[in-house]
Amino acid sequence: MRTKQITQTNADERIKALYQSAFPEEEQIPWDDLLRLINRMPLDFTAYYDGEDFIGFTIVYQRKTFNWFWYFAVREEVRGQGYGQEILSFLIDRYKDSPNILDMESPDQPCDNMRQRKRRHRFYLRNGFRDTHVYRTYEGITYTIMIMGEGTFTQQDYDDIIRELQQFWWKSDIPDK
Repeated sequence: MRTKQITQTNADERIKALYQSAFPEEEQIPWDDLLRLINRMPLDFTAYYDGEDFIGFTIVYQRKTFNWFWYFAVREEVRGQGYGQEILSFLIDRYKDSPNILDMESPDQPCDNMRQRKRRHRFYLRNGFRDTHVYRTYEGITYTIMIMGEGTFTQQDYDDIIRELQQFWWKSDIPDK
């Protein structure tokens, strides 16, 4: 699998289309704002390819105490072919020296895509993540936060991340020079 670092100038329409189709609108940062944040935040925005075929992307928010696997998407047409596993293994290896967290739609909240949520939850558990028992609810959806590595993750850790993100977000209203 080939990787490519994504910047403001090389993000193409395939990545944008996957971003907009893979995540509910309420979970998305507007695309242009997200691209501006690449220069303002310690974000690892990586696209993955099998030869020339675009497979998916990840965005990792790199922090001193842990990394947040913020966005992770594989094209629907190639799901179930091992690409998600390969990408996650790549991320785990890349960030093996510090704890990693992610949030996902709770597999315990009644919903229309319960089967998909439970499958995704089992996928992360199989790959070494564990539940933190820290949850957040946004736009009526409850998210469970999972961690891989040493240590714990608390509600205070989550609140700290949100404060950091808000600072970057408010700065994103200022045009780039």
